[in-house]
Amino acid sequence: MIPLVDCKIEAVCSINPSEDPAKVEQAISNILDNVEIKASKYSLQATSKELESFSKIHESITNHNTKKIYYRILNENLEGNSTWFYLNKQAAFANNVAVCEHDDESPLGPIKIILSSKNIERVIEWLIS
Repeated sequence: MIPLVDCKIEAVCSINPSEDPAKVEQAISNILDNVEIKASKYSLQATSKELESFSKIHESITNHNTKKIYYRILNENLEGNSTWFYLNKQAAFANNVAVCEHDDESPLGPIKIILSSKNIERVIEWLIS
């Protein structure tokens, strides 16, 4: 069950000259539900205040047994009330959630997912539960 905590979810990624902005937007929509997307010429930002937007990522973590990887990355990047991780942009376009440990693991640049909450530990706990 999704905890009732205030949170902010942001997804940020670059749009390379060789990429179709609509496809980058589709990649974000494939992995995050109910997000507000704003695109500029060189980047895309998606935001949500609903933890429910993370349901596809949560499901993927559960189904692919990647809890330990996410737990480690989320805790390594934890600073104050926020944390972040990278997802592979091409995988997202293909409707797959693939975590990247480093930004260069995604050839066209990763999607950076930033989570912020006054109850960030609870958010992380739910995400990897």
